[in-house]
Amino acid sequence: MAKGYWVARLDVHNADGYKRYIAENGPVFHKYGARFLVRAGTFECKEGTSRSRNIVIEFKDYDTALACYNSPEYQRLLAIRKPHGEGDLIIVEGYDGPQP
Repeated sequence: MAKGYWVARLDVHNADGYKRYIAENGPVFHKYGARFLVRAGTFECKEGTSRSRNIVIEFKDYDTALACYNSPEYQRLLAIRKPHGEGDLIIVEGYDGPQP
């Protein structure tokens, strides 16, 4: 079964306010088996537009990725995060087929 991913790009406008979201998200992500693959590391934007932070989180499957986002626990965290920045987040199913 293909894995599920959150792919997020964020601009944080209030780092101090955002710290609470970071401090409290661990138990929620742990509950859903989330694994950070990218967490705001160094990057170069080669095409299109960018934001200051890029995050990729892996889940065991697409349904689990959706369940985490839609959970009451994460919705509470979202309310904490949203006032301190803006961004884009997609939830996407991984590819499990043949490779070139």
